[in-house]
Amino acid sequence: MPLKQDFLWGGATAANQLEGAYLEDGKGLSNVDVIPFGSNRHKVMAGHTNTFDLNDPAGYPSHLAIDFYHHYKEDIALLAEMGFKAFRMSIAWARIYPTGLEDQPNEAGLAFYDRVFDELLRYGIEPVITLDHFDCPLTLVEKYGSWRSRETVDCFIKYATTVFTRYKGKVKTWMTFNEINILMHLPFMGAGVYFNEGDNPLHVQFQAAHHLLVASACVTKVGHEIDPNNKIGCMLAAGLTYPYSCHPDDILMAQAANRGNYFFIDVQSRGEYPPYILKRFKKEGFDLKILEGDLEILKKYTVDYIGFSYYGTGAVAHEPTKEGEASGNMMKSVRNPYVSSSQWGWQIDPVGLRYVLNELYDRYQKPLFIVENGLGAIDKVEEDGSINDDYRIDYLREHVRQLVKAVEEDGVDLMGYLPWGCIDLVAASTGEMKKRYGFIYVHKEDDGSGDMSRSRKKSFTWYKKVIASNGKDID
Repeated sequence: MPLKQDFLWGGATAANQLEGAYLEDGKGLSNVDVIPFGSNRHKVMAGHTNTFDLNDPAGYPSHLAIDFYHHYKEDIALLAEMGFKAFRMSIAWARIYPTGLEDQPNEAGLAFYDRVFDELLRYGIEPVITLDHFDCPLTLVEKYGSWRSRETVDCFIKYATTVFTRYKGKVKTWMTFNEINILMHLPFMGAGVYFNEGDNPLHVQFQAAHHLLVASACVTKVGHEIDPNNKIGCMLAAGLTYPYSCHPDDILMAQAANRGNYFFIDVQSRGEYPPYILKRFKKEGFDLKILEGDLEILKKYTVDYIGFSYYGTGAVAHEPTKEGEASGNMMKSVRNPYVSSSQWGWQIDPVGLRYVLNELYDRYQKPLFIVENGLGAIDKVEEDGSINDDYRIDYLREHVRQLVKAVEEDGVDLMGYLPWGCIDLVAASTGEMKKRYGFIYVHKEDDGSGDMSRSRKKSFTWYKKVIASNGKDID
């Protein structure tokens, strides 16, 4: 069976990596606004500090980003030129409720997204909206510890209710949390969670995870009540882990690593904590604060579809290997000798995408949506202004080839393909501009230089052809 005629070709972004204007029109600070560029970045992302003053001389990439806030009309016109059917973006929570605590939303923030959605719809591009893409108001971080505390659940429900109501009829495809499992890898980046002296970090993370899961179920309920046509999904960082060898211990390690990722989606899709995670809670001695009615909410309000990011795969081994270590989407692994690597050491494995699509569809039997996939690379602007990113075309072509096989040969139900960073933006993991993903080049450098002008890369023309052929012409 070929790809559906309404298959959602497009691209994906996030407010904090794209918009800039970090305090404009009443916007408040969020957790990502205080994550600096440079050597201190990972320490902050990992939750190893509770000092959030904007005093790092390295600067803060999200503050200006690529200034989509003022360039959105120009940028959306370029997306439309490629033939986009859908555009994934997020709403900055702190644009709507600057501290998260207000009784009334910030009208200027709401009006900005009205303008953006109207512009997308004018070109026939469907907005695909993430409610929280690593973007918690900083006041909630400082007052409540972000998702450590139950109060943040109520603040999130208030925010979600506001935007579901405001954009009814404009937006129908939503995701609750971006890469929800990143909480377990980089907790401050993923969820604004940091650790105090004396904390058991894992216990804190699992308590925050429970609050995230309850919030996701609650807003799924609200979203369906406000508009029964809403499709509300979850979103997983789907970094598949292989066993390094067929040694049984490697097999079990890989299974445990993959379960660690699937845990969140198991709950959001199936509606209950799986036995393996309950056993872990017991073994670790975790006594999570689960309120009366929480488990019923999780069971009743599961998601409509599974969104996920896919950049590559990793591997695990029960003993040291000669291959050394590899990087991934904010995760480390053993290097796989059978796949290549990006300039940042991420393992490139197109066939792994087909495996993940089958694994997720077999596991959940719900529609799937690839909402991130792409290659971060250093692009060169030639003297004539051209940007010949054949390496990006090669990467994306092979991934499109595998997703088509998963649908046509394996029977996977796939909603669409939204590669990451369709326009160059600030890289989440490193805060760099030089790590570019886009079909559209933004003339801005890590030192702040550049005029913010936009240029089409070679991949722009290639992707336009792919969309026009509904995935048939990829060479």
